[in-house]
Amino acid sequence: MQDQRNFLVAATLCIMVFLGWQFLYAIPQMERQQALQEAEALRQAEAEESVSQTDIPAPAQTNRAADLVEGLAPNAQVLPRDEALALSPRVRIDSATVNGSIALQGALFDDLHLLRYRETLDEDSDIITLLSPLQSAAPYFAKLSWRGTDDANLAVPTDETVWSVQGNSVLSPGAPVTLSWENGQGLTFEREISLDEDYLFTVKDRVLNESAAEVTLYPYAIINRKGTPDITGIWILHEGLIGVFNQTLETYGYRSLRDGESLKEETTGGWLGITDKYWMTALIPDQNKTFFGRFIENARDPGDSYQADFVQNGVTIAPGTTTENTTLFFAGAKKVSLIDKYRGLYDIDRFDLAIDWGWFYFITKPLFYILDWSNQATGNFGVAILLLTVLIKIAFFPLANKSYEAMSKMKKLQPEMLRLRDRYKDDKVKQQQELMELYKKEKINPLAGCLPVLIQIPVFFALYKVLFVTIEMRHAPFFGWIQDLAAPDPTSLFNLFGLIPIDLPQILIVGIWPIIMGVTMFLQTKMNPAPNDPMQEKIFLYMPIVFTFVLASFPAGLVIYWAWNNVLSIIQQYIIMRRSGVDLEWEKKFVGFFTQFQSSGDKSKGELATPTVTPPDSNAAESEEDKPAKTPRAD
Repeated sequence: MQDQRNFLVAATLCIMVFLGWQFLYAIPQMERQQALQEAEALRQAEAEESVSQTDIPAPAQTNRAADLVEGLAPNAQVLPRDEALALSPRVRIDSATVNGSIALQGALFDDLHLLRYRETLDEDSDIITLLSPLQSAAPYFAKLSWRGTDDANLAVPTDETVWSVQGNSVLSPGAPVTLSWENGQGLTFEREISLDEDYLFTVKDRVLNESAAEVTLYPYAIINRKGTPDITGIWILHEGLIGVFNQTLETYGYRSLRDGESLKEETTGGWLGITDKYWMTALIPDQNKTFFGRFIENARDPGDSYQADFVQNGVTIAPGTTTENTTLFFAGAKKVSLIDKYRGLYDIDRFDLAIDWGWFYFITKPLFYILDWSNQATGNFGVAILLLTVLIKIAFFPLANKSYEAMSKMKKLQPEMLRLRDRYKDDKVKQQQELMELYKKEKINPLAGCLPVLIQIPVFFALYKVLFVTIEMRHAPFFGWIQDLAAPDPTSLFNLFGLIPIDLPQILIVGIWPIIMGVTMFLQTKMNPAPNDPMQEKIFLYMPIVFTFVLASFPAGLVIYWAWNNVLSIIQQYIIMRRSGVDLEWEKKFVGFFTQFQSSGDKSKGELATPTVTPPDSNAAESEEDKPAKTPRAD
């Protein structure tokens, strides 16, 4: 019975490693419902002890609780984007990668477009808009400023403050802009903003104290987003608030904040922001200074407004002196090379985790580097996937060989296994005992057949992550109809691959590549020894059909990898099985069909030929009837 359980576990494993995590991806309805219930219970439990935004503990040098980092008030009137932008004088942003503007009222980063990316594959589609002003339909902006203590009657920059521009009025790489504002009490606030060639803004704030008394100020920064964006909503990818605190990655979803959860933590080094699948905004304080960071729902605009903010310890400025504080602000595409460059250049703690590499980080990221290098060499990420598959097959060639050799032996013993099954069909225990004895006699491990599947599952999942989360794969073409390897195959069998102009439900969009994958998977199934249990045999027989529909909604690059991997596996397994002297039923049927087809063609050709009539020969011998009867001779 133990051997039988092992065999069933092996068969189940071969199925579940494919379907288990897909089930979690596709319809995790029960989990979602449970999460909602738990979140509601947590919200009710914390309702009595939850604190408002004005009850935030101040950093180490403050004397009392103060709203040092206050969210912006909700927009009273929603305006078209152009009209909202026109409410404030602006400094224009102009580079090869981004354009937009900075609002001089409040010194807000609230207008930014990513020039190298569009909404869809259509060249006429809109350029990606990342930041939008407060009065627009979907405000998304960053604010950096200073706060004083509550007991000090000190004017500091507010949302209504209009900064003046000193010198250059257009921000571009190599051409920073300088903003300034005087508070009328002897303090001059000056801000220098510079932009690199990509998506990183460097904000240097200086405060000159020309008053007769020392003052204490607290540098702070906010990223605020109004409205919940459209997200993929699957567990494999985080979209929402993200940051690193005390060398630990923290992620909070939009729903979590709406349900009353929040993060409030003091740390030295780290960063925080809001991330989408491909885009992100992030505030990066001085990595050697302590700051108090939070993820909260904006208390001044509750319901659907999310905020990531930080405040640093107070800085005391003596009369006649100047203090300076530098903060980095990232706003752009999460390109792997850029994120890695910024992490190394500015020593940003774990900034590379802004890209959701997942649990298999140690596989996923190296896998991306291989694909990226291959793409640079070939100019096509699809070809890079094919080359990667070959490299993986080479790396695991010895293990796969042993597995296929064991499967070949089992295939060769199939008639004997069927004989035992029929002989002991009424005694399952005896049947399994005899089968195990046969395995021991022939030195076969029935679990070896699952080895190739188990080997490639981590690679499969890691490749799925790479295709799903890296912007380099977004809109990356292959050949023919595959113009986006990160999107599903757009064709479908059920509208004859586009010949019939009808809209189909998602479940019926089964493209050419998923069908190719299903055919190769079916051939592999027929090459493997059939399970002894008839029910298991039916399950394995229908698996290719199931996976054809399941993988039809996956990124085309992943399906191409799976199909190509199957082709290489079939070739490898076929060679081993032929060398082991195993007869393949599908090969026999194919050869028999081809031979029969050829014979039918020859026969038809013969029937259509003109028959040859041979004229009678005049010298032919006489027939037996015409011959005279022989009279026996008398001796």
